[in-house]
Amino acid sequence: MALLLGVDTGGTYTDAVLIEEGAGLVAKAKSLTTRRDLALGIGGAIRAVMEESGAAPGDIGLVSLSTTLATNALVEGQGGRVALVSIGFSEADLTRHGLPEALKGEPHIAIPGGHKADGGEQAPLDLAALEARLPEIEAAAGAVAVAGIFSVRNPAHETAVRDLVRARTGLPVTCSHELSSKLGGPRRAVTAVLNGRLIAMIDRLISGAEGLLASLGIEAPLMVVRGDGALVSAAFARARPIETILSGPAASLVGARWLTGADSALVSDIGGTTTDVAVLRDGLPRLDPEGASVGGWKTMVEAVAMRTIGLGGDSEVHLESDGLTPRLRLGPRRAMPLALLGHEHPDLVRETLDRQIRATTLSEYAGRFAVPLLAAPRGLEAREAALFAELADGPLPLDRLLRNRLAAATLDRLVTRGHVIVSALTPTDASHVLGRHDAWDAEASRMGAELFARRRSARGERVAASAEEIAVRVLDQLSEQTVEILLATALEEDGFSPGYETHELVRAALRRRPGLVDVGINLTLPVIGLGASAPSYYGAVGERLRAEMVLPEHAGVANAIGAVAGHVRVAVDAVISSPSPGAFRAHLSGGNREFADLDAALAATEGVLRAAAQERAEAAGAEEPKLTVSRDIRTTFADGQEIFIEARLEAVAQGRPRVAR
Repeated sequence: MALLLGVDTGGTYTDAVLIEEGAGLVAKAKSLTTRRDLALGIGGAIRAVMEESGAAPGDIGLVSLSTTLATNALVEGQGGRVALVSIGFSEADLTRHGLPEALKGEPHIAIPGGHKADGGEQAPLDLAALEARLPEIEAAAGAVAVAGIFSVRNPAHETAVRDLVRARTGLPVTCSHELSSKLGGPRRAVTAVLNGRLIAMIDRLISGAEGLLASLGIEAPLMVVRGDGALVSAAFARARPIETILSGPAASLVGARWLTGADSALVSDIGGTTTDVAVLRDGLPRLDPEGASVGGWKTMVEAVAMRTIGLGGDSEVHLESDGLTPRLRLGPRRAMPLALLGHEHPDLVRETLDRQIRATTLSEYAGRFAVPLLAAPRGLEAREAALFAELADGPLPLDRLLRNRLAAATLDRLVTRGHVIVSALTPTDASHVLGRHDAWDAEASRMGAELFARRRSARGERVAASAEEIAVRVLDQLSEQTVEILLATALEEDGFSPGYETHELVRAALRRRPGLVDVGINLTLPVIGLGASAPSYYGAVGERLRAEMVLPEHAGVANAIGAVAGHVRVAVDAVISSPSPGAFRAHLSGGNREFADLDAALAATEGVLRAAAQERAEAAGAEEPKLTVSRDIRTTFADGQEIFIEARLEAVAQGRPRVAR
């Protein structure tokens, strides 16, 4: 029987597993994720797991990849440049739904056109207005998003704009109706913008993986995990990378079920950049009907109902000093642990930290470095290019790189766009200081923690007496923020309003504060802790929540396991409306169709959806997918008569991915 190779590319580690169906886990391995060239980290993990198992390239029947890359990019505000062409929207509608924040000042071309709720044309499409601004788009963007008002009821204008932009610029174009068939045009526009922002990033990942597999002689199909836990082909993921947000977390749920057999549990997966929490009920993750929320963005992508926050082993440690008593806060941005930078550049890190410790005055940049991630990023402004050029020979300490506030703002833009990462104190460093982790340079972690402990409060006092004390506080803060997200997820699942976890009584219960009233709180479901660092951090979390904590043997590679344990699943839907009595209109992606009879409209629409679902499932990599169709027909009564409102049909095709024989 062919072996299944699962790979998970996380912010810090790339994991690989080999599974034999019906026989279980054959081998597992880890390699550092290489942000400059992701294929290097993938290759390291695959070579290690192949060597561990003794498998030959021809033994591999399927390769599947899960990744936190898209999720982390949205959480950290990173991604490529994108232009939006909006059709028929008012500026107020788009502003109200956060489009300016999503665009970050990049081009937005608003042109007349669009449709009405019944699919009829709202105004003629003005392609001439778009043609005049195509040079601006081509010069400023690496991808284009197109969103038209009521395009899900008639996609003709979006399609015409897409065809023109592709023909004239050659840029990748995303139409909002291709990502969701639900109403809510402004949110579809934001989703399309985010998809465009991720295209180049996911393409680099997939291209790197494909090239690597070819070099190793592995000819098996390559799949990617989608945000709902389903698998899709690499080509599918390239065109719709937004659907890979929550890919890693979704894979972790599939992996949690595979590892523990649990039917009901809270699953908490801590990685380098994020912590992802979801509820497993009856062995299945619940899907969010409103669309996935990541990094403050409410998308229209169907994905597991999951809370994702910027909290992980590599979260940068911040000192919040608004009041007299400073407090620590972790994340949301990821930093490279000082231990890792010290492992890779020992002379630079040790000499710099020693110099800063011996200095009579503590620099605000002490203990922090800039590390380039890309060899030669494109589209940099003059100041960005000049600052990046200083990093041509490798990392530099910030107190030598940043000479003024303008340079600091420039560096922040480079970090936001994923060209540079800052190395600073993280929970991973705290674990090195306390002897819980020893993979890299513990002395670099200790020196960085000592510098952080020397920071001053508003009273002029040291933040901590020693490196060990600050390390303990960092890990305590990680536990506190983890408890917050677990409790928030559980309370919301029970119907409480978001934010209830901060209620004074809830906080008193968590602190177990003694008093006349015994206030207690505990979770009724077990918590499955996933991630390589979960055993180091989650014991205290279980104690504070008085919950059973389950730490599976292979928790550190759960995502890679979930990457090959899932199925291909594709859903296609359509709406039938009634623009006038006795008339029925099927709103289809290929154009609207008119019918004089509801049964005929239902039958024709179902036929179109079946064919589309079958075609998409096969394109997504399914082998002999099974089809199901559901109908939701909505009617009302008036004057004793039943009146048709609308019908929504959905065709679902699902099956196991094709395996090379």
